[in-house]
Amino acid sequence: MRFGEHLRTSMIKEYYWYYINYDGLKKALKTGYVTEPTPDNTKPDRKSWTEDDERHFVTLLESELDKVFNFQKFKSEEIVRRIQESDKDVDNVVSRLNSSRDARGTGRSSGAPPSDEEFLMLEQVLSDIIADVHDLAKFTQLNYTGFQKIIKKHDKETQWYLKPVFAARLNAKPFFKDNYDAFVVKLSKLYDLVRTKGNPITGDSAAGGSQQNFVRQTTKYWVHPDNITELKLIILKHLPVLVFNPSKEFEEEDTAISSIYYDNPETWELYQGRLKKTEGAEAIRLRWYGGMGSDQIFVERKTHREDWTGEKSVKARFSIKEKNVNDYLSGKLTVDKIFEKMRKDKKKSEAEIADYEQLAREIQYRVITRRLAPVTRTFYHRTAFQLPGDARVRISLDTELTMTREDNLDGQRRAGNNWRRMDIGVDWPFSQLPPEDVERFPYAVLEVKLQTQAGQEPPKWIRDLTASHLVEAVPKYSKFIHGTAAMFPERIHLLPFWMPQMDVDIRKPASRHFGIQRPLTSTSLSANETPEDDEESDEDMLDEEQEARNARPRDRSNRADYGAADQSVLFADTDGNALDIEERIAAQPLPGDEDYPLYDSDEESVDSDELEEARRVGGRYYYEQLAKYYTHRVTTGTVNMLKALIPRPMPTSMPEPQQNGIAVIGNTRTTKRFEAPKGKRIHVPIRVEPKVYFAAERTFLSWLEFSILLATIAATLLNFGGDYITLACSWAFTVLAAIALVYSLMLYIWRVDKIRKRRDVKRVYYEKWGPTVVGLGLVAIMLVNFGLRVRQSGFTRKDGNPGATIPGRDDL
Repeated sequence: MRFGEHLRTSMIKEYYWYYINYDGLKKALKTGYVTEPTPDNTKPDRKSWTEDDERHFVTLLESELDKVFNFQKFKSEEIVRRIQESDKDVDNVVSRLNSSRDARGTGRSSGAPPSDEEFLMLEQVLSDIIADVHDLAKFTQLNYTGFQKIIKKHDKETQWYLKPVFAARLNAKPFFKDNYDAFVVKLSKLYDLVRTKGNPITGDSAAGGSQQNFVRQTTKYWVHPDNITELKLIILKHLPVLVFNPSKEFEEEDTAISSIYYDNPETWELYQGRLKKTEGAEAIRLRWYGGMGSDQIFVERKTHREDWTGEKSVKARFSIKEKNVNDYLSGKLTVDKIFEKMRKDKKKSEAEIADYEQLAREIQYRVITRRLAPVTRTFYHRTAFQLPGDARVRISLDTELTMTREDNLDGQRRAGNNWRRMDIGVDWPFSQLPPEDVERFPYAVLEVKLQTQAGQEPPKWIRDLTASHLVEAVPKYSKFIHGTAAMFPERIHLLPFWMPQMDVDIRKPASRHFGIQRPLTSTSLSANETPEDDEESDEDMLDEEQEARNARPRDRSNRADYGAADQSVLFADTDGNALDIEERIAAQPLPGDEDYPLYDSDEESVDSDELEEARRVGGRYYYEQLAKYYTHRVTTGTVNMLKALIPRPMPTSMPEPQQNGIAVIGNTRTTKRFEAPKGKRIHVPIRVEPKVYFAAERTFLSWLEFSILLATIAATLLNFGGDYITLACSWAFTVLAAIALVYSLMLYIWRVDKIRKRRDVKRVYYEKWGPTVVGLGLVAIMLVNFGLRVRQSGFTRKDGNPGATIPGRDDL
């Protein structure tokens, strides 16, 4: 779809007059012709772009920028005021509810508690604000894209380069840089209070910070920047935003997470192990939350376990003071010293401290003996959605993901003798770094984390979310693997499977049945006002055409939608060797071969533009173009109709498959064959269990049994046969048995080697030539034997003995 058409179909009715006038700016780029078009010269040369033309265009562009910037600022301030007003209304209702409870407990009389209708009214008010935030985010994104498109078109057509100059003007009026995270956090708190009717779930907001080991089942998705705000607003209606310090005002730095990954720069053994998912593969990292001033550093180890072991992959960690990290990693600081204070405080049990010490010793031993050094840093802002104190269901969205180099290779002392480099912090996008030291990931990363426990399926809203157009499933995606592969192209030759797909647009057509929708009633009022106070008519509030375009079912989920509030809504996995959810996703075939670019065309001259130009020229030329246009349409329609009428095999229309677990693949996917860059290989995840080896061994034993059976037949014919036909058949069976035996042995050795190396080779699991050759060989031997015996029966001795043998060569 062209951007101009996409803009027209995506406009919000109430904001119509404040969008960029994209079509008007396009027309301003067209100068007049040197000579007027005639039927003989329909496309004469246009006049060259002059300074007056440039001045006129820049004036129009400036006015459009002012219009968009002022409206965005006004709407943002309006949303802030409405959130503040709703905050007061919610506090009032909750205080009345608490007063009523206190009065009942003491036996005193008090005012009437708030009714369900008041909570419903507050919910509608907040839902309307959420819809406004969503609309404003879409408005901002569309207009920013429009400015980028028109500048690109201007520079291409006029050869006057405006992009560098106008970038400074955009930064002076940065309507596109407004961060909606503060809105999301505040709305999440208010919505949680209203949805639970003043009884929000309480607990430890650390959500795992106090746990040493936690087992989770994680699915990962990419989210295009255009869909980030909408995704957050959808999730907050079901799970509250996890705030680690509710008493502190929200700051963007609070959501920053940085991790330093360690590896051996010579062997890259940790990278190779995590990429290949070998049993026991480890990842060792040091993580901190917030800015560089954070004094608490978490030392973490992630260990991959195969399902056949009966164990689950585990992340274990302990905390250490920042000033002690270098001494700990070098071995100068003993583990006993690290936990000496913890043991004195007696806030942890002796068993817990012993576990911490064991983990610390193992990590310290690996860092020293394997010569691990910092190689890659990942930085991102995380928005976590989770019930406080309940980590069974957790959704996190990581934005502004950036990977940087931390190594001292190539003669550059980035980290020096320190455990991390100190020239960067949380100042994203780290413009001070050279391009070879930084990789800015183009998408956000969504993680749906469910603790492994037999129970129910995830709630429907999670399945709908992960099956929607907002996300793209990327099984087994790893920030560490991606960053290391991108930062060290000269040293890493085995790439993850998603690397060649980075240039594919992951945006998909919008699912009209899913997304943010306004309440059906007008909620632009305060919660204390009544609907009768609204002076707007129903005709002003609803527009049938807009409703038909944007209609989506309303999110009406009860408290159970929180995922873990009243019951466990997790995956059930009764078979230890069953594929996990991400491997089931990866094993599913791609349902279509369709691509869905949202808009990517700079050539926006189509038939309609040519007709408009011909209409202006007029005369015979116009009628010729009009005839060609309608002839093309009639011809295309006729061909399509004939194709529909011609008898031919037609695909059977099948209903959509029942989604079990988390549905992550939409109805259409882009299929494309990728090739690895020269000198590199793409690693495709292959699941290997002990039963695969046993299956290969059983197949070899079956071949061996068959070979022994053929050899037995050959020996029997050789010992009990009396003529040359029997001898020939015996030799034929012997040769066939030997060939089958040697072939099966070589095939078994080859299969075991490929399985051990986790190579995705079709013949590892499928063999067509061996059984075919053996089968044809048996048929040939039997047919030849039968033919010779029939021929033999036609020869008799002269004495009439019907049982005579075939005469010898001398007798003939």
